[in-house]
Amino acid sequence: MVDITKLEKIVNKTRKIVEKSKEELYQLGESARREYERTKYELDSVKKQISEIIREVEKLEEEYMKARLYLMEVSREFKKYSEEEIKSAYEKAHEKQLELLSKREKEKMLRLTRDHLERNLKNLEATIKRAEELIVNIGMVLKILGNDLELISVEIGEIQQRQALGFSIIMAQEEERKRVAREIHDGPAQSLANIVMRAEYCLKLMELDPCRVREELMALMEMVRKSLQDVRKIIFDLRPMSLDDLGLVPALKKYVEIFQNDCGIFVELTVLGVEYPLESGQAVAIFRVIHEAMTNVKKYARASQVVIKVEFLKNKVNVLVRDNGVGFDVEKVFSEKQGKAFGIIGMRERIQLLNGRFEIKSSPNRGTEVFLSVPVAAR
Repeated sequence: MVDITKLEKIVNKTRKIVEKSKEELYQLGESARREYERTKYELDSVKKQISEIIREVEKLEEEYMKARLYLMEVSREFKKYSEEEIKSAYEKAHEKQLELLSKREKEKMLRLTRDHLERNLKNLEATIKRAEELIVNIGMVLKILGNDLELISVEIGEIQQRQALGFSIIMAQEEERKRVAREIHDGPAQSLANIVMRAEYCLKLMELDPCRVREELMALMEMVRKSLQDVRKIIFDLRPMSLDDLGLVPALKKYVEIFQNDCGIFVELTVLGVEYPLESGQAVAIFRVIHEAMTNVKKYARASQVVIKVEFLKNKVNVLVRDNGVGFDVEKVFSEKQGKAFGIIGMRERIQLLNGRFEIKSSPNRGTEVFLSVPVAAR
């Protein structure tokens, strides 16, 4: 048997792990989103710096070109300019050149920083998108885990019911074998042993007192007749021949007659609607459930009267078996798993196998009512 509580614990543990992973993933996504905003701000700042330094470089290039032209003029006309003016022109040109090189290097570094930030920004965008997708997927997993646990419980419940059904069928078969063996041992087997002994006695009596042989043979014939009745009763209990030959109602009438004679309990059999042929499995199941209900009446109910109603409708057959006996607590019997419960479970499962409906109502000192409804092909 599958323990649904253990499975539920495993699923709940898995759900907690997934929920924790979802929370961690959410935090990772939020961290990536904050990093994205910071990187985007930094990128915007770097782009502004690049724009500014480009303007500065352009201005410096222009100033540097002027300084070089002035230096070239001073160099050509050095007689017109003093040594101090030539030195000043050279230093200014050199200063502008160094400043221009510095600005260009800074521009290059800023461009590298910008490219790096843009790559990071794309990676962060992909990370955020993937995190959001994973959060959605994990949400779906959690939903599936929540929904599927109920479905799994139902399916496992059905599997366990089928297992229980198989077990109860085996138990019912074993109980039936024990009952038949006991009846044969206590009835026909004992009678046959007595018949053999009486036959041997007749053989001896023929030598000693032939006049008494006729009397003993008559008693022997009565014993054989009684044994034959017992065998026929056992055969009827196993499967009444009239059920196959004549149908459900004639088999029930024969059974009710035998039941009244054996138990002294009055049974009223009422048939509503027009009887029609049933499939073999349906007829046997209905008969067996009624037989089991009547067996429970005989064993436990201490009833004086039983009502059996069989109703043939267009698409189903309804049966009601009601007695005026002592009744019982249905829930208590099921919980205690007594032998009586096995009989009731077997009745219910026979009808469930036919996709039918089975109900049993009872309470102490208020009798018992067994109802079943079996669907049939529309007539």
